[in-house]
Amino acid sequence: MKKTIELPKSLHESHALILSQQEEITQLHARYRRVLEEFKLAQQRKYARSSESNVLQLELQFDEADSVPTEELPKEEDTTITVTYTRSKPKRRPLPDSLPREVIVHDVAEHEKQCACGCLKQRIGEEVTEQLEVIPAQLKVIQHVRPKYACNRCDEGVVIAPMPKLFLPKSMATPSLVAYTIISKYQDHLPLYRQEKIWKRMGIEIARNTVCGWIMAAAEVCMPMRSALMKSLIASGYIQADETPLQVMDEPNRKNSSLSYMWLYRSAIPDKPVTLFDYRETRQARWPKEILCDFRGHLQTDGYKGYDWVDKESDIIHLGCMAHARRPFAELVKLAKKTVGKSHQAVAYFQKLYAIEKIAREGKLTHEQRYQLRMEKAKPILDEMEKWIDQSLRHAVPESKLCNALIYMHDRWSELTNYLTDGSLEIDNNGAENQIRPFALGRKNWLFSGSPRGAHASALFYSLIATAVANGWNPFDYLRYLFENIRTCKTDDDYSKLLPFNIISKTN
Repeated sequence: MKKTIELPKSLHESHALILSQQEEITQLHARYRRVLEEFKLAQQRKYARSSESNVLQLELQFDEADSVPTEELPKEEDTTITVTYTRSKPKRRPLPDSLPREVIVHDVAEHEKQCACGCLKQRIGEEVTEQLEVIPAQLKVIQHVRPKYACNRCDEGVVIAPMPKLFLPKSMATPSLVAYTIISKYQDHLPLYRQEKIWKRMGIEIARNTVCGWIMAAAEVCMPMRSALMKSLIASGYIQADETPLQVMDEPNRKNSSLSYMWLYRSAIPDKPVTLFDYRETRQARWPKEILCDFRGHLQTDGYKGYDWVDKESDIIHLGCMAHARRPFAELVKLAKKTVGKSHQAVAYFQKLYAIEKIAREGKLTHEQRYQLRMEKAKPILDEMEKWIDQSLRHAVPESKLCNALIYMHDRWSELTNYLTDGSLEIDNNGAENQIRPFALGRKNWLFSGSPRGAHASALFYSLIATAVANGWNPFDYLRYLFENIRTCKTDDDYSKLLPFNIISKTN
């Protein structure tokens, strides 16, 4: 039986029905545009280029211009710019002088050295062509031989030299072998099963479980280095923080499909850079609270709410990340079909701010000079940008990507502009994001950690490797040096002396 529709009985009811239907259509249309926007953004994130460079050369968000008054849009200039350039030819870089040379001389025959006039030709020069030869990894066995001595007459009083302190007692692995294994896994992203195949190809049978045991034993010996890193990090006065998901097996009272997190804390002091990775089961705010309980200074983060507690701390100044604030506008610019809009204006403001940072960086300005430059150049731009945000919010489509990006900047404006107060502070949190990127790359290869104990070991070695690289060390040389000397440490100061920036002699 068909459902009957009751029509309005009066003109007033008809008007009311039309108005309610128009309101419903408007809401559905707005919802459709938001869903379409989210769909296009998802497509862009999955299939398009992830780079945000030169986004102003692309078109803008497909519907935002409709909600922007014409007089507010940037005006186009009727100018044509012709760009010309000379293509530079690729040049081969010279090989390092530190590499050993094997000289092979290709000389002419003796009769060719005789001139037609009868004289002997003199050597006037030479042409040298260099090629790079690779020698596969070489292995050698170190034998610790301890002669025994005894009296032939009484057969008593046998003496033997004591065994030197080994990094891993009762193991065949030397410090260099353990360091090589750890660098291969955490720096070069080679899972242990691949390393097992490489050793087998070289004629050495080393089981994967054996190598895993070396790494866990090395982590146990080196765990005091985490406290040394932590102490230096807290004393730095300027920390950048970030976090990334991690899957860990066999966590107590948790499913294997549950997500854990690797937190990263990086001191932004150039003379003693420290990077600390910290594995935790959740993304709760209590973990950075625990790590930073004694910290005093500047803390720079992205927009994650887990750091909002910092705003209530009188001894910590919260810094925002301009790169994080810029990102949604750059995504909208990539999707656009029109050449004008609010995203275009936002990205233009960010480009001006980053151009100032580039001037300071390339000019190698001191902290005081960078502070003066920012106050002179960046502050007027930020003041204008703040007014533009307040005005744009009045015209933005509610719950749209553009509106959310504007609200984010409006609510966190103080954090985003705190970098102006000190020339030693950075405009964004890219330093921390760049440090966490190798971990995310390695995660694609080893996929997950087999246990919480393994996750803590991974965090320790990622910390040591990242700190070594930041201080100019070859990470293999640093780990080998650390493993050769850590058994002699007895106090906290002894462990601190083994931090990369406290070691005088470096092998770079």
